[in-house]
Amino acid sequence: MEPIVSRDSIVYFNEACYTALNAYLEKANHSNIFILVDTNTHVHCLSYLMSKIEKEYPIEVIEVEAGEIHKNIETCSGVWHALSELGADRKSLLINLGGGVVTDLGGFIACTYKRGINYINIPTSLLAMVDASVGGKTGVDLGNLKNMVGVISESEMVLVDTTYLNTLPANQMRSGFAEMLKHGLIQDKAYWVQMNDLSALTIADLDQLIYDSVVIKNKIVKEDPTEQNIRKFLNYGHTLGHAIESFYLTHPEKPTLLHGEAIAIGMIMEGFISKELLNVSSEELENISRVFLATFPKVTIDPQDYPAIMELLIHDKKNEKGTIYFVLLNTIGDAKYNCTVTDELILQSFEYYASL
Repeated sequence: MEPIVSRDSIVYFNEACYTALNAYLEKANHSNIFILVDTNTHVHCLSYLMSKIEKEYPIEVIEVEAGEIHKNIETCSGVWHALSELGADRKSLLINLGGGVVTDLGGFIACTYKRGINYINIPTSLLAMVDASVGGKTGVDLGNLKNMVGVISESEMVLVDTTYLNTLPANQMRSGFAEMLKHGLIQDKAYWVQMNDLSALTIADLDQLIYDSVVIKNKIVKEDPTEQNIRKFLNYGHTLGHAIESFYLTHPEKPTLLHGEAIAIGMIMEGFISKELLNVSSEELENISRVFLATFPKVTIDPQDYPAIMELLIHDKKNEKGTIYFVLLNTIGDAKYNCTVTDELILQSFEYYASL
């Protein structure tokens, strides 16, 4: 697979990853190298990566706790202190080996430590391969509010090696499929149709679909790197999905929802709103709902929680001057940003999801 060139970064795939990495490490001559892992990737992924690095370099490993709940400034502070104590300087390199939490967190740490050191993302989850590690968005959560603190700054390179997917449990694979399905809904109807029956996919199919998903995202990001216009398309399903994810994150008595699981709910609900406000047909909405419910188990959301979830919408990053903006679908494969939606229609979208 040919590398995908972004504005300031290059995404390499599978066998090309380590050729590119080793050439970069030899040429860059970093003072030292740090690998950021979480408790899972330390066990399951680090030794494989180390076996691919051909020469001896001064390498230190820094571990953080796994999970979205640890994607916060407190974790950053611990890593900043570790970097300082281990002698990291402005010529240091940080390699982020992990899923979306590690690549978001590690990218933010690299961009802010000594006002910026180089970093490389090596995503180990499907979600991070197709979304989180690509496009330069870095950041952490502020309490239960998703990705409220961060910067946009691309890594030196992204290495997408699907070997790491062998370490993932089924729910983490599903979480990544949500973002891939989203790419089809907002930009490419043919891609959406390809993704409609995930049970029929082979490993070869998956490699190509991951590649195509990155192509879709990269095309949007190159045109609008700082999310002034069309990059907002990538937030389809995220306005309601993030609010649901944030609510469940801070209510331990509720079931744990992975990012993709919450966004899948958001895409069904925002699909319903798209039918009511734009040109999505009843048949298309039925198709969207059927595909997501075939992959993601339905979640029972207590109607008493609807108001609390809706209160979280005001913190969505697309909002301006107190107005909540949605990304909606004109039709499958064609999105529209900066759409306003009434509270009544949002409530109807909850009821539509509950009725499925």
